[in-house]
Amino acid sequence: MYWKLRTRILQLDKPVFMGIVNVTPDSFSDGGRFYTAEAAVEHVLELVRSGAGIIDLGGESTRPGSSAVSAGEELRRLLPVIEHLRRLKVPVPISVDTTKAAVAEEVLECGAEIINDVSGCADSDMPEVLRRSGASYCLMHTQGIPETMQDNPQYGDVTAEVFAFLQESRRRLIASGIAAERIAVDPGLGFGKTAEHNWQLVENIEKFLQLEAPLLVGHSRKRFLSARFADRDEGTRWLSKKLLTQGVHILRLHEGGCLFSS
Repeated sequence: MYWKLRTRILQLDKPVFMGIVNVTPDSFSDGGRFYTAEAAVEHVLELVRSGAGIIDLGGESTRPGSSAVSAGEELRRLLPVIEHLRRLKVPVPISVDTTKAAVAEEVLECGAEIINDVSGCADSDMPEVLRRSGASYCLMHTQGIPETMQDNPQYGDVTAEVFAFLQESRRRLIASGIAAERIAVDPGLGFGKTAEHNWQLVENIEKFLQLEAPLLVGHSRKRFLSARFADRDEGTRWLSKKLLTQGVHILRLHEGGCLFSS
């Protein structure tokens, strides 16, 4: 398995750690800690030293209950960080966590290689931006928008419904001209799902390998872990190990620790 990025091939014969850097004042776990470009860049370098194979920058919080920010504000937060990382020639690819095609276009021109879209491609202009740029894309499932997604999420069979969404959405992206090998998939733990829904997806995560696409999972420090663990960091470490044994290719984490450091 591999993921074709804009300028390189990311081999997935062993798991990859995607390091989270929230350039925001209000993200659920570390909002405000890396809000300045200087703090964000220093944290990127720390994550790379600890084994990160991808850095995922976010300029808008998508925690439950959060409100959207403008494309201009998102870019104001993100572009100085990406430009600084480009000057430093950071050796790992940069992903940007955005739902907006206008933001995606700008950050890709600045040097990002991956768009990590928690909306499941809700912006109808996104496929064209991806096609023109040759960017890689992570397609995620969500139910609703961050502001209201946890109000009352409902499914008949959460695994089957999330699988069907990813399968059909990926098919449409390929039909629009985006190469299959550029698309990763993410079942969207914590996005419009109850704790029970999330744990059902975890228990059935191997089903998503049937999509024959890079499989990315973001579970780090999320609320559903509290259903089984008193400490979310402990839960993150336990679940990371479980997901790795189930064949997940990429783990999106706040820190990789001993799982990924060389």
